[in-house]
Amino acid sequence: MSRVHYKFFSKLNYDTVTFDGLYISLHDLKLQIMGHEKLTAASCDLQITNAQTKEEYTDGNALIPKNSWVIVRRIPAGGVQVTSKTCVIYPNAMPTTGLLLSCMYSATLALFEHSCFPAFLKRCLSPTISRYY
Repeated sequence: MSRVHYKFFSKLNYDTVTFDGLYISLHDLKLQIMGHEKLTAASCDLQITNAQTKEEYTDGNALIPKNSWVIVRRIPAGGVQVTSKTCVIYPNAMPTTGLLLSCMYSATLALFEHSCFPAFLKRCLSPTISRYY
């Protein structure tokens, strides 16, 4: 029996997947890991990276040799979506000159209303944001 050792990025210990042959396809490896971890294909996808070479396996037909060590990351099922919301913050600028010089309206409000946004910046930016929007 051949083995591939895998661990999730956030875990400390490796687990193993066993198979017959010298290689396992990326698709089969993902299916075995998902079965072992009780994950569903509808909820997430797996990003597989070689632990030694840091090479990311992207082709579903890629062959992973036996006795390999891989790092697994869970990603959304549809992949990571890139948004066009851009927010430029100039940390050295004074709030009165406009700390947020270039920011889309929805991104500004989402950032401003986020609970992790520092309270002192909310107090400084409140007049600035209302002046621009």
